[in-house]
Amino acid sequence: MFFLLCKFEKKSVYVCVGLWLIKMKRIFDIVLASMFFIVFSFPMLIVAVLVKVTSKGPVLYWSDRVGRYNEIFKMPKFRTMCVDTPAVATHLMKNPDIYLTPIGSFLRKFSLDELPQLYSILKGDISFVGPRPALYNQDDLVGLRTGKGIHRLIPGITGWAQVNGRDELPIPIKVEFDEYYLKNRSFLFDMKILWMTFVKVVRREGVVH
Repeated sequence: MFFLLCKFEKKSVYVCVGLWLIKMKRIFDIVLASMFFIVFSFPMLIVAVLVKVTSKGPVLYWSDRVGRYNEIFKMPKFRTMCVDTPAVATHLMKNPDIYLTPIGSFLRKFSLDELPQLYSILKGDISFVGPRPALYNQDDLVGLRTGKGIHRLIPGITGWAQVNGRDELPIPIKVEFDEYYLKNRSFLFDMKILWMTFVKVVRREGVVH
């Protein structure tokens, strides 16, 4: 049925290509996330123990995030901040360092706090590449993305905005990068973003906390 639609309805070509990209991307996410889960299972165990013994509170922090079509979902991260930290974006805090746990800065510098999000990828809430999911209370970011149709995309661990500035970008500029990704997304573009992310993590670029 899928291929017949592509063959007999010219207007449906773009829809078919989009569906093909979504299916291929989902397969890629599941395979790569499963591989990473196996490879990083022991390091994740070590990080979990360190988080537990160095600060009070749970190992994981589940934040309310805005997913595809602005639906709210729970996204896990290794906890890098104290349990009494205000539920706002880190860049909006006057002095976020005072809330960091003893190993919080280290985990963030190397993006180790993001590892539990492999679960979210396997579940289908997020992808490896896509607009970074906004916090539930980032109304300005959500509003701008919705106005440009970016909310139709599955959010990702990394994205075009992240490799072009990450936390340093003002929200309107970040949305411009998200819109560029929306209009130019492809499998090769995703591979480029993943490679650029790897380089930035190794060099510890674009992280201001």
